[in-house]
Amino acid sequence: MTQAATFHFNSLTPDCMWNALASIGIRAESGLLPLNSYENRVYQFTDEERQRYVVKFYRPQRWSDEQILEEHLFSQELVEHEIPLAAPCLIQGHTLHHYEGFRFAVFPSVGGRQFEVDNESQLEGVGRFLGRIHQVAGSHQFQHRPNLGLDEYVYQPRKQLENAAFIPDYLQKTFFSDLDTLIHELEAHWSHDFTPIRLHGDCHPGNILWRDGPMFVDLDDARNGPAVQDLWMLLSGERHEKIMQLDLLLEGYQEFCDFDMNQLKLIEPLRGLRMVNYMAWLAKRWDDPAFPLAFPWFNDAKYWENQILAFKEQIAALSEPSLSVMPNW
Repeated sequence: MTQAATFHFNSLTPDCMWNALASIGIRAESGLLPLNSYENRVYQFTDEERQRYVVKFYRPQRWSDEQILEEHLFSQELVEHEIPLAAPCLIQGHTLHHYEGFRFAVFPSVGGRQFEVDNESQLEGVGRFLGRIHQVAGSHQFQHRPNLGLDEYVYQPRKQLENAAFIPDYLQKTFFSDLDTLIHELEAHWSHDFTPIRLHGDCHPGNILWRDGPMFVDLDDARNGPAVQDLWMLLSGERHEKIMQLDLLLEGYQEFCDFDMNQLKLIEPLRGLRMVNYMAWLAKRWDDPAFPLAFPWFNDAKYWENQILAFKEQIAALSEPSLSVMPNW
């Protein structure tokens, strides 16, 4: 087991966090309120001037300094283009700080209510700003962050699952047989016929707040990939509902950025990639005490039985015609 897999946040005590903030001249006057984050540790606090901030302590050994700074520069670039996004604060000339082996950044605390995925006006508004994000993102690619693809999201996770001890013995043969069938179908449907751009990377409804318009948060999974990656997780429901939602998103999106309709055929492959990667992510992080508490069902045989069913459903979805906002002639 690697050092990254066995790392715990045990040494990130309240005193350590308070001292880390003090080391860059910030005095936390309130308690540090934990926010919903598992990969990193994220806390909201108020400083001595009654300003609210969020401090994010990065999981060691996940990203390099260069990769984190690329995320920060991308965030700042978007803010400079008046895109509503929570970007790290520049403090003492830096956005990334170090204290006792931890790397951390401070962000303004941005309020807002939950983005309503079934609100047509909000959905079109999100599409409009995603178009603006991608207009900026397409100017060049990340140099240090990875490219979204089969290796990181399928091949490596498959090895992780094979070496893990979570899948019950009586399910092993069926699980890996169906997983390999899914991987084969993903290979057949994956395409490199797109120009990669810098992505938010994890643009699901939970990473969008709503005020007078959308506010995007958490670029921790930013990487290069197809533009549709930042759209498909906003689609839900039956096929006709997804088509309507996609039409609204693209109506706003294409006011600012052209969209290659050929990328729509990547939606179901991307869903399959995320499915496999998510299971392996939970297995990889299971030694972190926060994970068994948050995901107790992961270590239950019923979960793995359901994943076998999910594989079959995703294999079937890959054989269906891709979503389209154009009429079928």
